Amino acid sequence: MITVKEALNHILGSISPLGLEKADILSALGRVIGEDIHAPRDIPPRDNSAMDGYALKSKETTGAGASNPVILNVIEDIPAGYAPKKTVGAGEAARIMTGAFVPEGADAVIMVEETKSDDAGVQIYAEAAKGRNIRYAGEDVREGDLVIRTGTLLRPAEIGMLSALGRSFVKVYQRPIVALIATGDELVDIDGASSPEKIVSSNSYSLAAQVMECGGIPLQLGIAKDNMNDLTEKFRAAMRADIVVSSAGVSVGDYDFVKDVMKDMDIGIDFWQVAQRPGKPMTFGAREGRPVFGLPGNPVSSMISFEQYVRPAILKMTGHENIFRKTIRAKLAEDIKKKKGLRYFIRARLKSQGEGFVAETTGEQGSGILKSMVLANGIIVLPEDVDFVKAGSDVMVQALDKSQDFTKDPEYLND
Repeated sequence: MITVKEALNHILGSISPLGLEKADILSALGRVIGEDIHAPRDIPPRDNSAMDGYALKSKETTGAGASNPVILNVIEDIPAGYAPKKTVGAGEAARIMTGAFVPEGADAVIMVEETKSDDAGVQIYAEAAKGRNIRYAGEDVREGDLVIRTGTLLRPAEIGMLSALGRSFVKVYQRPIVALIATGDELVDIDGASSPEKIVSSNSYSLAAQVMECGGIPLQLGIAKDNMNDLTEKFRAAMRADIVVSSAGVSVGDYDFVKDVMKDMDIGIDFWQVAQRPGKPMTFGAREGRPVFGLPGNPVSSMISFEQYVRPAILKMTGHENIFRKTIRAKLAEDIKKKKGLRYFIRARLKSQGEGFVAETTGEQGSGILKSMVLANGIIVLPEDVDFVKAGSDVMVQALDKSQDFTKDPEYLND
């Protein structure tokens, strides 16, 4: 039996990023880019107006005020998307729209609210310093600039920038296909015939959802019966995928055949027990560089093991540098007893309190109680060398979602 740290280091040490593929920029959202993006041109390409108003020479507005307007002759209208046709000279101005190119001769734009136009021209009621309300060419991006680096997670801002640079397709890391096998004679699918002896294979769906959440593509291969032939058939089909994940059948019972099937198929088994709770009976191996995870069958054990090992493996495969859940220090709301020698992963509710956080367990922590995961937004992680943690102690909590990143009210308006 190995420690959680040893298991994680071993798994991640055997994982490499997948290759690259071309994707349209909207499909690339949330994925990791695999190429450097340089600007092919300046953005904006020319000086343009940040306001609706009048483009003029700044020195023409010297001394302008509410009681002493400067009157200028309007020589043309410049809508956005059209090039100026005239040069602004002394005593002249050009009416200009937001985003329109600034004409030659002008070095400032006065916003329309500080003017009044009539048949005689335009009256300017304020001074305009040189450069006022002008967005200069290359102000955002200069031609040749490295704008997005390889390894960057593409967010909406990067998608917008790619479109501004004229890139409709980019190279991103491939998403791994993750084959999922549930094992057990007692299992049926959601629509299967129900009876007291059968249970729905919830692992098939919770694991598929976990795969999707971290960017993988689930390949659900259904339920394997507790016999060598059926399980071998499922594993053979699974080996077409980039990652294989089975649930159940990895313990020491008479019908636990996953390790035997892995050995028969020349899948090297690196370890099969980890000093943790829940999730102790977990198997990991590989064949031809393809990782194979044998997760426990109990729903919570399966999900926790996925969180700790499969999720970071998928993220590493897809080019991510940040592959672990955010951890938060919190005050423990209650006493917790545990067994020494095992690292505990306890489902918890993380709540803001004052300037910090409080973590309380979600109730009964049995590995078959899926509700303990439903109620959780975090996992309290307790190290191997303790057997009791007192209420009020600082504990480390893995944040399972972004619930602590959002609030109901816009707090920035409370100042």
